[in-house]
Amino acid sequence: MSDDAEQLALRALEMLELLALNHDDSEERIINLCKRALTPVGAVAAVCVAPRFVCLARTALDRLRARQVRVVAQVNFPWANDSVDMVVREARAALVSGADEIDVVYPFRTLLAGNAPLVTELLAACKAECGSRASFTVTLEAGELRDPQLIRSACRDAIAAGADFLKSCTDRLVAPVSPQIVRIMLESIAETGGLVGCKIVGGVRTLNDARPLMSLASSRFSSAWCSPQRVRIGGSVLLDDLLVSLGVLEAGRY
Repeated sequence: MSDDAEQLALRALEMLELLALNHDDSEERIINLCKRALTPVGAVAAVCVAPRFVCLARTALDRLRARQVRVVAQVNFPWANDSVDMVVREARAALVSGADEIDVVYPFRTLLAGNAPLVTELLAACKAECGSRASFTVTLEAGELRDPQLIRSACRDAIAAGADFLKSCTDRLVAPVSPQIVRIMLESIAETGGLVGCKIVGGVRTLNDARPLMSLASSRFSSAWCSPQRVRIGGSVLLDDLLVSLGVLEAGRY
């Protein structure tokens, strides 16, 4: 592996957000996810779990002396059609349980039904719940919106609501995130002067998948901007490929 490729793999690892959002997730799986967050070449940025597992994840990471790994709670998941009150209750419970970040799935069905005011209400309520104590991510589910103009509108809604990160999707969909979607997100972020971060999720399974998407971010802003505070890459399969690339894990042993 060349020095440049090694540095890219290390950067991708430190931006990584491990996901555990399956309906059949167990306590054992969450604990194992937290153990995987610490690698011989450094820690990942975060783990993203359902609200019911936030306390377990935070406790497991703290016991591993991995306080730097952030716990993200995914709310309004998976169908993005929960009521405002329900989403706020989920977010509040997650914060009490130790979440560092709240990640709300953008209510795309509500937008597609033409009820933009309810979209605004839900996002504003989540941001108010986060206040200054937790970061606020909006997951666009761009693959469901499909139309570039709708994706751009969702980005602007999220930014107007005070989002700290825009996230492409939950990785629930089969289709991988496209460069076009990432470009739209980055263009919307550029309108804020780069003050909002970008989470790239959806079919990013190898370093070769991540490379062009990371390049889009660094080209739009700068290499310095592409830090875990501004860029995250979501997915758990990617971790194994990065560790193989770095010579930490033997291919075929995961």
